[in-house]
This record gives sequence, C-alpha cells and structure tokens, in this order.
Amino acid sequence: MNLSSSFQLLRTCAAASSSRAVSRPALRALPGRVSRRYYSEDKAAGEQAKEEAKPQESSEKNEIAEKLKAKETEVTDLKSRLQYLQADFLNLQRNAAKEKDQTKDFAITRFASDLLETVDVLAIAIKSVPHAALSPSNSTSSTPAGLDKSHAAYLKDLHTGVDMTHRMLLQTLAKYHVTPFDPTGEQFDPNQHEALYQAPIPGKEPGTVIDTQKIGYKIKDRVLRAAQVGVAQDTS
Repeated sequence: MNLSSSFQLLRTCAAASSSRAVSRPALRALPGRVSRRYYSEDKAAGEQAKEEAKPQESSEKNEIAEKLKAKETEVTDLKSRLQYLQADFLNLQRNAAKEKDQTKDFAITRFASDLLETVDVLAIAIKSVPHAALSPSNSTSSTPAGLDKSHAAYLKDLHTGVDMTHRMLLQTLAKYHVTPFDPTGEQFDPNQHEALYQAPIPGKEPGTVIDTQKIGYKIKDRVLRAAQVGVAQDTS
C-alpha cells in the first residue's frame, strides 16, 4: 500500500467517525421530544377530564342539597303532625276524665228524681199544719183520758219528726250535689222554670215568678227538675 492510499483510508475513517458522532446525539434527543409530547397530551387530557367532571360534580351536589331540603321539609311536617296528635291526645284525656267525673256525678240522677217526690210529700205534710196550731198558747191545758200528752203536744211532735225527716233527706241529697232552688221573685227562665199559669199582678214586672208550686232541684250546675211556677202577666 502506498502513501496516498493510506492517507485516503485515514480520511474515510475520520469521515465515518464524524458522521456517527453527529447521529448519536440526534438519536438520543428523539425520545425526549416524544416523551415531552406524550406528557403534554396526557396533561391536556387530564385537564379536559377535570373540566368535564366539574358540571357532573356540581349536579350531584345540587341533587344532594335538594334531597336534604326535602328531608328537612318532611321532618318539619312530621313534627307538626306529632304535635297536633299530642294535643289531640291530651284533649281526649281531659274530655275522658271530665266525662268520667260527670258520669260519676250524675249516676244517681234517676234515683234522686224518684226521691224528690218523697221530699215533696213531706214538705206538703209540714205545710199542712199551721204554725199557730203548734203554739202552746192554743193547746188545751187538759190531757185527754188515756193519753200522756195533749193533742197539740202530739201534733207538735209529729210535725217535728216530719220536719227532721225532710231536713235529713235534703242533707242526704246535698251530699250528692243535689240542691233545691226557689225562683220566687226572679225572672222566668224556660231553661230552669216550668210555667203552670199566668196572672196579672199589679206592680209586678211581666215575666216575674210570683209563686212556686214546686221548688226546683239542681245536680251541680245541671237542672234535675224545673221549678213549677206561676208568672206575672202583662196587664196592659
């Protein structure tokens, strides 16, 4: 091999070596550019996905808020109904207790009504004997034969016994809240009085009770028997 051939071979090797050195950095730089492109695309896709997820997340929050509001409204409605039911129950308890007391108080209504006739008979028996006949001044001083006392003394004892019986009956009725009332002089009340007759009485206001044939009776505040009365009539 001559000198020119050797020099030519050296130049060829140097050129090849130079071309490989240039190509290698280029090849090394290529994957970096590809990687950066892929990273940018992934980042853009992620941001796009986040942007798309925002309306969906907002919609879910609004839906949850509406459900909570509906539940709160339902709870308020149920609480209001419960309060009404509680008030109704308390009223029912009070009414039941009141009815129980009234049933207890008025259980003797029929018995008391029947007993009033006996009281009336005793009252008539007492009134049938004038007080003047019971006075010792009008009694005979002599005692009839076979008797320990005079007729006036016996009559007075009878009157006293009947009067005591009448008082005891009224006391017994009072224990069960049965009380008499005499409306003489009061204004006529059809809810408490029964008019037997009317009569023109000068100086009396029309509608005034002028006479009581039978006194009335009440059991607590309820009329057990209306008073039988006479009423003043208009004289005009």
